[in-house]
Amino acid sequence: MNIRTSVSTRRRRGLAVLAAISLVAASCGGSSDDTSSTTDTTDADASTTEAPSTETPSTAETSAFPVTLDHKYGSTTIESEPQRIVSIGFGEHDNLLALGVVPIGVRDWYGDQPFATWPWAQDELGDAEPTVIPSTELNFEMIAGLNPDLIIGVQSGMTDEDYEILSKIAPTIAQPGEYPDYGTPWRDRLKIHAAAVGKTALADEIIKDIEAKYADIRQDHPEFAGATVSVAFSYQDAPGAYASHDIRSNMLAELGFVVPPEFDELAGDSFYFSLSQEELPTIDTDVIVWLMTDDSSYATVASLPLRPQLKAYAEGREIAAEPVLSSAFSHANPLSIDYVLDKLVPELALAVDGDPSTAVPSAQLLAPTEAGDDAAPATTVAETVATEFDADQQMAADAWA
Repeated sequence: MNIRTSVSTRRRRGLAVLAAISLVAASCGGSSDDTSSTTDTTDADASTTEAPSTETPSTAETSAFPVTLDHKYGSTTIESEPQRIVSIGFGEHDNLLALGVVPIGVRDWYGDQPFATWPWAQDELGDAEPTVIPSTELNFEMIAGLNPDLIIGVQSGMTDEDYEILSKIAPTIAQPGEYPDYGTPWRDRLKIHAAAVGKTALADEIIKDIEAKYADIRQDHPEFAGATVSVAFSYQDAPGAYASHDIRSNMLAELGFVVPPEFDELAGDSFYFSLSQEELPTIDTDVIVWLMTDDSSYATVASLPLRPQLKAYAEGREIAAEPVLSSAFSHANPLSIDYVLDKLVPELALAVDGDPSTAVPSAQLLAPTEAGDDAAPATTVAETVATEFDADQQMAADAWA
C-alpha cells in the first residue's frame, strides 16, 4: 500500500458489489481517475448513545498529518491525529493496541473473548472497554453511533458498497488492492495502521524486534532450515493444509521451514486446499502442525484412517496446536506472533531433532484412547474457546488466510 502526505481523498466508484467474504485477488487500489472528491462524513444519529471514550493520550509523531493512504477503493486522507478509532477488521485492533492506541470500537470474530481481545493482547488493552461490533454483517448504525473520527478495516473484507457507506460516517481505510481480501501481510498491516495514527517509527521498531527474534531462532535452530512443513487441519472428516503464501505458512517460513510447492498448486487461487481422506499422505512433510479449533478437533484428527501410515506420525513429528495457540497463529500480528513463537518453537525443535523416540507433548493429545475410537480430550486448553467456531469462520477472515 502506498502511503503519502496529501490533502485530497479519492474513491473508486462504479465497481460491482463484491462478496463480503471474498477470497479472490483484488485489482490494485488507488487507480481511480477521480482525484477531486473528498471523503464525506456524517454525524452519528442524535438518538444513539455515544460509547464511553477510550481515547489515548497523543503520542503521534510530529508532522505525521495530514496523511493519505491508498487502498482498494481509492485513497483516504486523515487530516489530524485520530482520537476515536473504530476497528472493523477481524482481529485488527491488535495492531492498534501494539502501537499503544486503544480503539473505541472493535470487531468481534470468534472465541467469546472479553472485548473481542485474546490473551496475547489483554495487557495492551488494559482496563479499556471498547464497544464490540458483532462479527456478522457490518452494523452501520452501530458504527455511526460511536461517532468515530477514523474507521479502519484492513482485515474486514469490506465491499465497495460498504466503503461508500462507511466513508460517509468517517474517513475510512479499506484493505489494500494489491493483496487478496484478508491477505495483507502482517508487516504491511502494521505499517498501514501506524501511518493512520502517526506511529510509523514505533512500527519500524516493532518489526525490527520481531525480525530479530526470528533471526535468533534461526541461529539457535539450524535444523529448521529446509525442513518441510504442513500447517494442517481436519474439518468434517476432510483434511487439508495451507498454501505457502498463507499467513501461518509465512510464519514458519521465517523460521527456515519450507512449504512444498505442490501445496500452492493444490490451493490454486485460494490460501488452503482440502483433500479426501485417501489423499492424506499429500501433507506428510517433515513436520505437521495440526490446528485445533476446539476440543473436538483432537478426535477429528486422531480418527483420520490413514494418519497412522504417515511418516510424521510414525516418527513423532506432529504438533497439535491447542485452540488458543491456533488462534494466535491465525491472527498473525505483532502481539500474536510473539505468543506463537514462545509456545511453538520448543515443540518444533522436538519434532525435528532426528530422534523418532522424542515425544512432542502436544501430539500426545492426538493419541487414540484404549477404546481406539477417540482422542484424549484436551479439557484444559480449550475452555476459553467457543465451541461454535468452525472452518467456515476460519476461511472467512484472513487471520485464517
